[in-house]
Amino acid sequence: MNSHYCNSLIKKMLTLLILIIGVSQSNLILQHKAEAFPIYAQQGYENPREATGRIVCANCHLAQKQISIEAPKSILPNTVFEATVKIPYNLQSKQILSNGAKGNLSVGAVLILPEGFKLAPSNLIPNEIKEKTKNIYIQPYSTNRTNILVVGPMPGNTNQEITFPILSPDPNKDKNIHFLKYPIYAGGNRGRGQVYPSGDKSNNNAISSSINGKITNIEKLEKGGYRINILTLDGKDVSENIPSGLDLQVTKGENITYSQSLTQDPNVGGFGQNETEIVLQSPARIQGMIVFFIITAISQIFFVLKKKQWEKVQASEMNF
Repeated sequence: MNSHYCNSLIKKMLTLLILIIGVSQSNLILQHKAEAFPIYAQQGYENPREATGRIVCANCHLAQKQISIEAPKSILPNTVFEATVKIPYNLQSKQILSNGAKGNLSVGAVLILPEGFKLAPSNLIPNEIKEKTKNIYIQPYSTNRTNILVVGPMPGNTNQEITFPILSPDPNKDKNIHFLKYPIYAGGNRGRGQVYPSGDKSNNNAISSSINGKITNIEKLEKGGYRINILTLDGKDVSENIPSGLDLQVTKGENITYSQSLTQDPNVGGFGQNETEIVLQSPARIQGMIVFFIITAISQIFFVLKKKQWEKVQASEMNF
């Protein structure tokens, strides 16, 4: 009886332990996903475009770089078209990764479309556009902001041009949509940011001196990085630790001042934004324009024929 009770108790304890481990692992997985890019902006901002027009990615990617966006000048309702964000940079550039190693730059983009425009369903995307968006995972910014699309990070060496397949709205089905000219805003970054959403600096920043003094020794550490010993003006020995991956621009015996850069700026990336316009064109307007052109052309032909006829009449009267 006691043995049976003990075995039952052990089984219950093992089951409880397995459940606890499973819940803990699930929490870790969820936390890991929650910290992934571009969830930073999605969690912190309901709309990534501020009232000033600035896209919030610039809060972490401090350097400014150029991007461009290409889209049709006009589009018909309920039509799939492509918008391309170009993020150029020197493919020879290497960035510092979070572990201090050097690696290729990554890229990411955000596309802010007018209300009603959204990511095109896969069954409506033409094969030509499908080929351009192959292996690219584009997602809506949120369930309430389906007109805003984000993508990345992705390897930059093969994704300097990111194509978004877009489905235009139909004003005949949605009374909030009108046949007007609309703006499209785009943002794109290459490389890692300099600031985390928490406000902490990443290792993608130059290290500056916190004191005035003279460098007495530079020690290269086994795990990477450097330790710089500085003799202050009041005779104190202070050390500055330099993380792995950064390149020094000071030497032993050099006098340094407060806030002087001890390393070269490792940031080779940056963020840029641009905008364009698109007209949601009414098919009735195009049909009306075509009819107008046809009527105008026919009228011109009749005018010419009438003129020729009149000239013949005048010529015959002159012969009499």
